Amino acid sequence: MGIEVVVEGLTKSFGRQTVWRDVTLTLPPGEVSVMLGPSGTGKTVFLKSIIGLIRPERGRVLVDGVDMVGSPERDVYRARKLFGLMFQDGALFGSMHLFDNIAFPLREHTRKTEQEIRRIVMERIDMVGLLGSEAKFPGEISGGMRKRAGLARALVLDPQIILCDEPDSGLDPVRTAYLSQLLIDLNAQIDATMLIVTHNLDIAATVPDNMGMLFRGGLVAFGPREELLTSQEPVVEQFLSGRRAGPIGMSEEKDEAVIAREQLDRTTVLGVRSRNVPQQLEPSPGLPARAAVQRRRQRLLELRDGATS
Repeated sequence: MGIEVVVEGLTKSFGRQTVWRDVTLTLPPGEVSVMLGPSGTGKTVFLKSIIGLIRPERGRVLVDGVDMVGSPERDVYRARKLFGLMFQDGALFGSMHLFDNIAFPLREHTRKTEQEIRRIVMERIDMVGLLGSEAKFPGEISGGMRKRAGLARALVLDPQIILCDEPDSGLDPVRTAYLSQLLIDLNAQIDATMLIVTHNLDIAATVPDNMGMLFRGGLVAFGPREELLTSQEPVVEQFLSGRRAGPIGMSEEKDEAVIAREQLDRTTVLGVRSRNVPQQLEPSPGLPARAAVQRRRQRLLELRDGATS
């Protein structure tokens, strides 16, 4: 089962610019979470802070007893081995064919024999649907295939936490739909904790167990997907509906006067999105049920019972 990730009071700045402050949330073990937010809200910085590649000024990120912000580098390095990171562009080496790209972490970080490495790499290649392409170079395959190769490389060290940075970028809607199903299928097979940063509303609506959103230098919300998909929080509602009316502007947040004028202009709020919650994707036929589903159901029941007691 995946590992719980606890984020407490995380604050990150670059010079005088605060990216976000006092971010607090918990990624439940084995569940799939999505982080949304307009461009420039620091979603990728948040991912890198969780894995310890960027050190925030304040706060903690607790992973298997290690604080990825304040612990000694040797402890952070040890905990980092629990992660698999899927980069936005796949981050493949252009001079290596796919097999060697995917095998790279095993050769760098383990003492496994080439026979063991081949077995693991071919299993991961099969898992992401790339069998028969292992001898091709990144320049010879499509963007979607490069994404899947990057995901296979993120899986070779058997991570308990998988971070995906905009896995849909550059993909058409059909390939994005296949990728969404692949992420659900992987969660069913390996039961890892997953955090996906994305702008894609289809992924946000159908893949995760939990959703969060960064805006105005902070975490607007984080919780079960059903709550955010039906949220009346203006910034969440605007982002999920793709409307111009709301706090989000072209380059930054709008001022209060502009938002007030929009609220008076009824023509800007026509066509408010449906409150129906889309059905969450299920694993492909033949794969096991996601263990996270039952754990999540029990967790939400306990939270509800605690709130009403």
